Amino acid sequence: MAFESLSDKLQNIFKNLRGKGRLTEEDVKVALKEVKIALLEADVNFKVVKDFIKKVNERAIGQDVLTSLTPGQMVIKIVNEELTALMGSETTELKLLPDNEITVIMMMGLQGAGKTTTTAKIAGKLKGRGKKPLLVACDVYRPAAIEQLKINGEKQQVPVFSMGDKQKPLNIAKAAIEHAKKNGNNVVILDTAGRLHVDEDMMNELVEIRDNVDITQTVLVVDAMTGQDAVNVAKEFNDKIGIDGIIVTKLDGDTRGGAALSIKAVTGKPILYIGMGEKLSDLEQFHPDRMASRILGMGDVLSLIEKAEQSIDQDKAKEMEQRLKKAQFTFDDYLEYMAQIRNMGGLSSLLKMIPGVGGQIKEDMLPDDKQLGKIEAIIYSMTKEERGNPDLMNPSRKKRIAKGAGVDISEVNKLVKQFEQARKMMKKYPGLKIVGVHNGYFDEKEEKKIIQDIKKKAPSILLVGLGAPKQEKWIYDNIRLVGAKVAIGVGGSFDVMAGNVKRAPKIFRRLGLEWFHRLITQPTRWRRMMRLPKFALTVLRTRGR
Repeated sequence: MAFESLSDKLQNIFKNLRGKGRLTEEDVKVALKEVKIALLEADVNFKVVKDFIKKVNERAIGQDVLTSLTPGQMVIKIVNEELTALMGSETTELKLLPDNEITVIMMMGLQGAGKTTTTAKIAGKLKGRGKKPLLVACDVYRPAAIEQLKINGEKQQVPVFSMGDKQKPLNIAKAAIEHAKKNGNNVVILDTAGRLHVDEDMMNELVEIRDNVDITQTVLVVDAMTGQDAVNVAKEFNDKIGIDGIIVTKLDGDTRGGAALSIKAVTGKPILYIGMGEKLSDLEQFHPDRMASRILGMGDVLSLIEKAEQSIDQDKAKEMEQRLKKAQFTFDDYLEYMAQIRNMGGLSSLLKMIPGVGGQIKEDMLPDDKQLGKIEAIIYSMTKEERGNPDLMNPSRKKRIAKGAGVDISEVNKLVKQFEQARKMMKKYPGLKIVGVHNGYFDEKEEKKIIQDIKKKAPSILLVGLGAPKQEKWIYDNIRLVGAKVAIGVGGSFDVMAGNVKRAPKIFRRLGLEWFHRLITQPTRWRRMMRLPKFALTVLRTRGR
């Protein structure tokens, strides 16, 4: 997965920082040295890394950070902000003219980067936004390039304009624009020819099209897997042709992510989209802030929501929700659920978008395709009545199902048991719903927005995990503003649940001395502990008011 190697290293570095109640300048410098090594190993441009570390260091050793109640979190917040700035800060859209004018997009790139496939992906996205795109086959050199574009165009239900491989690309581009005018197409996307490397012939051809056709946007497609070579290619194209935006392909197969982190800083040009798979739907809008959050293991809830909206049939989702509330979930619903998960990119990619989960869940901890296939085989071996009514299961039916699926009966028993447990949980908590989440790395400006968001969503229970006593003070100051019925300071409970922090041995818990165990294992907590008696006295003094 994208940035997996870098993400794991950074999360381990910051895990150590979080465990310290107080930070020194030396602590910050040691951590940033490790961050520097991690970025260089991720194939990020050396100059980019040097500038990045300098900016973070200047901000992180400030008095406000080092004296903060949560200095480790403050450093992570700074790294998150600087990573976002490194990748472009703001989301950049393709520039499109009004519908009554023709937008001309020239797609460029080397052979093998996925330019033709990406061109079709862009056309599909624009069609979904109500545009009328026309794909234009200007690659007259690569064997089967025209045919590939036609096949992908057909899949996207987008027309393809071609004049064969005997015409000059400039003449094809001009003729395509005239064709678009006559046929009501308001976006023309030129799939130009690539080469194995940057050469004079390719550049001259692109310059000729650029100078003789009214190009709205020039978009470069680069392969993430080539690392710094992709950055160098982008710089050459920008210097010789001029580019308005970049699409980084094959990011799903690049565990390092050096190209995506370097390209904006080196070229000054924004990343528009990222390719996250081979399917024509696997093209994501690039959001620098969301990507920074993913890298640091802070999740990407907004992208998760967007994926869900695009992939899930809303009517079916509502029906399923009602059945879940009534604990009427069936094996047929399970099959439907699995299909939706696949449409959204699979279980592992979704979990990485959930704050606090992505970094803890490894690929080998999740069920693989073989295991999921086995579950599906078991369900498909059931009769229609059995799938619709799990209560029908008895030993003889289970035996028949196991034989039909080609598995041991213990596998069937395990699935049925898990299913029954899930239904019991649904009955126990039928109305439970998570209405929102937010990370704890916010400043005063963001805080106002967060309070408004909480108020709008009107939760019955609000969990605040900012650490004591910061969370208690926050609840005291804001409980009336957010409107929650109950607010609970959960401290490091989520860290314990996620496996970042181990609980005290049972003997300490039994005696009510878990706080003492934490003080022994984390001596830096003594400053916070000294505030507790003062807090208790304040409560006693004011409880009658």
